[in-house]
Amino acid sequence: MAKPSQKVKQSIYLIGNVDQLQILDLNEQEHAYVIDRLAEKGDKILRLNRHPYYLHLVRPEASDKPAFQQAEALRLLGNKTLRMLKAEKEPKVRVQSLDGKLDPIPFTEGVALGAYQFLKYFSDKKKKAHKLKEIAISGITQKEILHLNALVKGTYKARDLVNEPLSHLTATQLAKEAYQAGEQYGFKVEVLNKKKIESLKMGGLLAVNKGSLDPPTFSIMEYHPAEAVNKKPIVLVGKGVVYDTGGLSLKPTAGSMDSMKSDMAGSAAVIGTMIAAAESKLPVHLIGLIPATDNRPGAKAYVPGDVVKMYDGSTVEVLNTDAEGRMLLADALAYAKKYKPQLVIDLATLTGAAAVAIGKYGIVGMGTAGEKAFEKLDEAGKQAYERLARFPFWEEYDELLKSSIADQKNIGGREAGAITAGKFLEKFTDYPWIHLDIAGPAFLDADHGYRIRGGTGVGVRLLFHYLKNMKA
Repeated sequence: MAKPSQKVKQSIYLIGNVDQLQILDLNEQEHAYVIDRLAEKGDKILRLNRHPYYLHLVRPEASDKPAFQQAEALRLLGNKTLRMLKAEKEPKVRVQSLDGKLDPIPFTEGVALGAYQFLKYFSDKKKKAHKLKEIAISGITQKEILHLNALVKGTYKARDLVNEPLSHLTATQLAKEAYQAGEQYGFKVEVLNKKKIESLKMGGLLAVNKGSLDPPTFSIMEYHPAEAVNKKPIVLVGKGVVYDTGGLSLKPTAGSMDSMKSDMAGSAAVIGTMIAAAESKLPVHLIGLIPATDNRPGAKAYVPGDVVKMYDGSTVEVLNTDAEGRMLLADALAYAKKYKPQLVIDLATLTGAAAVAIGKYGIVGMGTAGEKAFEKLDEAGKQAYERLARFPFWEEYDELLKSSIADQKNIGGREAGAITAGKFLEKFTDYPWIHLDIAGPAFLDADHGYRIRGGTGVGVRLLFHYLKNMKA
């Protein structure tokens, strides 16, 4: 996206009322047609053919809803307008708002996010690819352009990673993706191999990896600008299970295992956020941690009944090997203590219980951070329309994780599954911490507005707004 540099053949105008059409210099016939369709018939999107140029007039429905909901309506209109743009097969489009109350940024964001395609494995990908490559925006600042570009790049990268099959994206390859992102966007990356992970005694990560032929990795990313507003770092931890069979607690294939390449969506969100923060030069000290492996029922796979000694020295009785994400996240959360963080946020496709509870419409959140941190994250969630549903975190839930032979069990039973997963992770923290379960919105079976089928990149936009809003 960029400011208009030359005349383009497709232009989009956001209008609040028909009086604003005067600036477009419509002829009498065009004006009558527009009034009929927009004012009288109530169309929201209208195309005028001035061959070889096209005007797209977008008139959002008047609303007294909160500003964040109106912004989301603009994103959805942007995505709907995209269908017309694809049909014209033009590489550029220009967006301009004729109404000071209609922000072109969320509209453009909806166009850009809806335009995402993952065509890598199609033999006719050139034929399937749409032509739209650039969106020019009038009336916004260079900083706003920079932020919007960074946000889209980070989300696209997260989507790409989630959509990659295990045949391409093993734990080793995920670490390479993180490293290459660091080289491209300007943040440091260190990758710990299996030997180093063993020397650190990360028992949770190593236990999950036992059934795999591929080694685990632990990626450490750091973006530290000179003028960071935070004296202590924000640490992001992303679940990196590149494929989850359930291990010996094997998942059924239909409707369950077939989408488990997406079980690393938390790690994808962390990489995407690191990209967005570095690309937009946010003044925030940020660290990203990604423990990664696949979870397979191999010959040496860990089994229900095993007791695992974790990185922090505590012990876990494993009663379900399909509750594997919390095992490797626990090691990463314990490792995060060394940074003395201001706040740690983990993201994970952790439980089906979270998806059942709120579906694809939001993110389940819980944790020990203070009210102010949750309020700020909730505000960012509204800005991105990646809304937060905060679950209770009462101490009574701890009872469900008590083990008769170890410090705790890795599952708590059928009741409150998303919460007991969070309670398990809490034992490995001693700092302000928020757990985000993104199981519902991370991977979709069908398009949902500008959230395209497959990996959605959920979490990137939420965290970007949270970091962007930070003050000294």
